[in-house]
Amino acid sequence: MPTRPSLPPPTTPLDLPTFQRLPFKPFAPPSFSQSSQLPPLPSPPRQPIPSLAASYTLSTHILPAVRPRSAPYIHVPDNLSPEYGQRITDKREKRQWVGRVVEWLLDVRKKFTSGQLDDKDQSGEGMWNVVNRYVLKESGKKKGKGVTLFVLHATGFLKEIWEPALAQLVSQSQSSSSDTYVEEIWAWESAQHGDAALLNESINALNGLCDWRDNARDVVNFLSNYLPLPSKSQPNYPPELYPSVHLQPVPESLAQQRLERGFVPEGRTLVVVGHSYGGCASALAAINYPAMFTGGLILVDPVILPFGSYYQDVKLQMTAGAVGRRTTWKDRQEALSLFSASPFFSVWDPEVLNVYVECGLTDFEGGVRLKISGFQEATMFADTSVAYEVFERLPELDPRVELKWVLPGNAKQDSIGGVEMQPYRAWRRPQNASNVIIPGAGHLITQEAPQALAEEMWAFILKKAADGSGEMRARL
Repeated sequence: MPTRPSLPPPTTPLDLPTFQRLPFKPFAPPSFSQSSQLPPLPSPPRQPIPSLAASYTLSTHILPAVRPRSAPYIHVPDNLSPEYGQRITDKREKRQWVGRVVEWLLDVRKKFTSGQLDDKDQSGEGMWNVVNRYVLKESGKKKGKGVTLFVLHATGFLKEIWEPALAQLVSQSQSSSSDTYVEEIWAWESAQHGDAALLNESINALNGLCDWRDNARDVVNFLSNYLPLPSKSQPNYPPELYPSVHLQPVPESLAQQRLERGFVPEGRTLVVVGHSYGGCASALAAINYPAMFTGGLILVDPVILPFGSYYQDVKLQMTAGAVGRRTTWKDRQEALSLFSASPFFSVWDPEVLNVYVECGLTDFEGGVRLKISGFQEATMFADTSVAYEVFERLPELDPRVELKWVLPGNAKQDSIGGVEMQPYRAWRRPQNASNVIIPGAGHLITQEAPQALAEEMWAFILKKAADGSGEMRARL
């Protein structure tokens, strides 16, 4: 693996105002879902990309999102809805509509953070998350310790976007002399994204306000309550807990043990990798429940920023761009052709782009459309408060949680928060932390440099093995 540059600690202090924190709300205990209440998978079963399918078996699963939600349900006025916007053909009228939508979204966000929406419905009844599970086939197992990997996507993307990086990681593992291997991978999908978006859209559960805390709370819910035990061979493993399409909660005692002691008592080493929005969510979850993250946390250019460094004009640009973006095409081939010619997509690894077109689009009125609407993506960009809060709270993160920051090195692109903020972000929690820069990559490292990212992920896993993290050992 090539040696890549890293950032030294900053030499001057960062003097910034403190930021108001909002509570990490507790959530209702899970319950077994009745079959009459369970939705089917919104997309047909598929095989992962060939280089991953050769060694891993893919299954897709549904679980309830947490309730109550942090963000209340806010009805979107009909004249601001995505459906209304799709009917506008005049370019000038469309720009005006986009402006009205952005103004409304930011006003709702302002009211929420100031407490003016506390009386609104926050039940979140019926919302869902979706996860992919990749399990190593028996022929690929080694004599050493298997690792569980949990990966989280960036805003606007989906669980399958990780497959090219995962395939590269598997290649690293298989060619390594180490006895450590990746036994199981879970790829997360936030409630507004991908197949989860299709499920929640079908029950009118998506709304005009998103709070990033809910993604972190959903992650805690999955890891503590719904992540199945690593093997059916576990003693006293109830048959009803074998992973079916609809995950059922583990026993309450096991969920509590995970929150307090993590996964070592189960013989599992869990390494978490979060990109962008997913990095922010995983860090917030780790701050609140560190025991579940002591296997290590890799932050891929996470949206974790000092207060005020996410400039208002950038927020407006990102929010408006999402609202006004094209979301429909006559077929996947047209979408792929247009994406390939776009400066934004042309820097992606071709295999990542193919996966995005295959899995990020769904059939729609004789053509195809994005699974996540531009409107829902805009609700995500409108929220910067959690990015500020996590930056402020990161020094509180238990030092047992090892951090590795993976940062972009493309000088032509602005890093999240600006290049000058990179050292302050990477060393915000200095204990048990490291960082690496991926030369040539922009913010979307998972999409642009899957091989380099996989190399850094595997290096982290091997380091944890060499350190004897949890029960993991390796012969290096």
